[in-house]
Amino acid sequence: MNPDRVRLRDVALADADLIESWESPAIRGEFNDFGMPLGPLPRDVLASGPLRNDHNGMLVVELIADRSLIGTVGWHRVMYGPNPESAAWNIGISLIPEARGRGYGTEAQRQLAAYLFEQTAVNRVEASTDVENLPEQRSLEKAGYQREGIQRGAQYRAGGYHDLIVYARLRDDPA
Repeated sequence: MNPDRVRLRDVALADADLIESWESPAIRGEFNDFGMPLGPLPRDVLASGPLRNDHNGMLVVELIADRSLIGTVGWHRVMYGPNPESAAWNIGISLIPEARGRGYGTEAQRQLAAYLFEQTAVNRVEASTDVENLPEQRSLEKAGYQREGIQRGAQYRAGGYHDLIVYARLRDDPA
């Protein structure tokens, strides 16, 4: 396997303006444009610690070669039962247009699953993507996520409901 070209790291206060500048539909792309702004990053939180807690989090995707930022990954807790063992992480990724189609997303999503399995007790890391988002489907599969099925009409975006394909990695799946 090739050495990693990207790394995930905590969002720093110095990153906030750049990340907020990515909040245009042209940069987010059609599959991450929900018609609403992300809003300002909480600079008070960034000044005192990372953008992650027991319920959700965000990391930046950084090129190792020149330390430039090319996107973000995030996660939030979903529950499949009332007990703590039924918790899973649902992840998402957003890369700037110049970084797409180069395999960086595959590396980042593989690293994010490894990070979440290492740092938490969850058994499942999942992601969903639009049925028309073929590049993201290939990226998730290359990152070791298994296709599980379709969630019909699950996501409202661009004036209508869209079907999503669900992918997941389990703790015991091969890396």
